[in-house]
Amino acid sequence: MAREIRTITDFKAKLLGGAARPNLFEVSIPTFPSFVSGWDDDTFSFLCKAAALPASNIAQIDVPFRGRILKVAGDRTFDTWTTTIINDEDFKLRTSFEQWMNQISKLDNNTGATNPSSYMTDAYVYQLGRGQSRFSTENADADSVQPLRTYKFFDIFPTNVSQIDLSYDTSDTIEEYTVEFQVQYWQAEATDQTGIAVV
Repeated sequence: MAREIRTITDFKAKLLGGAARPNLFEVSIPTFPSFVSGWDDDTFSFLCKAAALPASNIAQIDVPFRGRILKVAGDRTFDTWTTTIINDEDFKLRTSFEQWMNQISKLDNNTGATNPSSYMTDAYVYQLGRGQSRFSTENADADSVQPLRTYKFFDIFPTNVSQIDLSYDTSDTIEEYTVEFQVQYWQAEATDQTGIAVV
């Protein structure tokens, strides 16, 4: 079957908004477990240097049949979610993550929280666009950005706060570290032309 020749003009017409940019994002963990003191989500949103939009995984089950393999869909799995955070001099964010993990499993005696609801919370990743607003609305704030897509991570908890390497040889850089979270599941939301979030 013959295929139409595509042109650069056709490509430009399909590249809506100039394409999504990986450096236009914001991460939010609005609430921390109640036993963690001093959590500041606004500071975290600024200092979270890197994160990821989640992968979508469904395992396969191989069913042998007369020398051939029938592949059928298996269970869905959810990858570990990792964030990279810039460390400021008051260690406020890192202290919060260390407190969180210590309440899950204490450093000195291995006791900890037994009710999962007490140490799990939700997080959000917002993919932002380059325009001030994707859609024209009467109540649009000139200084606001409508997320192109929002990912909500349900019932996360940290399982690793990485080390921070120290060295006399290191100059002209700032400290950063990663935090790895386990995720129960996630949900994606897009935004329609009325500004209403839709799954």
